[in-house]
Amino acid sequence: MSYQVPKFRHPELPVNELGYTRADYEGAISTLCAGCGHDSISGSIVRACHELSIEPHKIAKLSGIGCSSKAPTYFLGKSHGFNSVHGRMPSVATGAAMANRDLLYLGVSGDGDTASIGMGQFTHAIRRNLNMVYIVMNNGCYGLTKGQDSATADEGSASKKGDPNPFGAIDLPGLALQLGATFVARSFSGDKGQLVPLIKAGMTHRGFALIDVVSPCVTFNNNDASTKSYEFVREHAEATGTVDFVPMREEITTSYEPGHSQEVTMHDGSVLHLHKLAEDLDPFDRASAMLALERHRAAGSILTGLIYMDKDSRDLHEVLDTSRRPLNGLGEEDLCPGNKVLQNINHSLR
Repeated sequence: MSYQVPKFRHPELPVNELGYTRADYEGAISTLCAGCGHDSISGSIVRACHELSIEPHKIAKLSGIGCSSKAPTYFLGKSHGFNSVHGRMPSVATGAAMANRDLLYLGVSGDGDTASIGMGQFTHAIRRNLNMVYIVMNNGCYGLTKGQDSATADEGSASKKGDPNPFGAIDLPGLALQLGATFVARSFSGDKGQLVPLIKAGMTHRGFALIDVVSPCVTFNNNDASTKSYEFVREHAEATGTVDFVPMREEITTSYEPGHSQEVTMHDGSVLHLHKLAEDLDPFDRASAMLALERHRAAGSILTGLIYMDKDSRDLHEVLDTSRRPLNGLGEEDLCPGNKVLQNINHSLR
């Protein structure tokens, strides 16, 4: 079997402002199971990057280990990429981001890679407000090792093997809010209409943007007793509202019913529209977001959409007052101030 992407494309495919077609943002043909939700997320990432007219070489995609961490092979084939070891993607992303602040960092992880072996690194990336988009492809099981329950599997949920999970789930958006995350969202792999604008908003947010995406595992966890199945999520998902993302270069032509929408200007001048917000949620109030998550959890529903965003977020570079020029662009004259300056530094330490 060949896994090479055919190079032939229709000559009249639509192009973005850079002259790229969507094919320029694709990767290799997926080897994941047919119907895997991860492939839908990959498609949403491709669409978001194409519509934002981001140059592929200005994106760095990073991942750990797992079915989710295989996914970056299948999108942004012309971008920088680094497949790290299990649970260690955040530290690699931190080092890369500190060395070159000019790239857009896209981290892809899974519920095991994040909520188990990578939990410590995940929490510190949040508290440092690292400027990156962190997408969790959350299927509630370990697909690479035959479907054991992961740390995000709900109590009582049963995978294909049939044994109910006896433990409570780690709620990643709730945890991120407690740790001080400045952008928190949840979506469903089967809802590109919601997911694509959230990815766009996360990419223009200054700071750590978590998007937890429920992504059913069709092989091990898509049965009737699973709370991560396509059918269960479609029946129990409740959106915070409709999200529209308008780049700053486009005229805003969408109209909304007065009193039922909010506009948020992102750091690059883009506008995020929130329409028909849930009555029990103020997405700019952390306590409100945490209470809304808990209410929906207690009711057995899944809250999706933009859950929280800090409009005045300060990312790690701003907090540390780092060089505006990427470190990899500094020359010897910038990094070596000379003997006199060194002697003054040594003298000040005596």
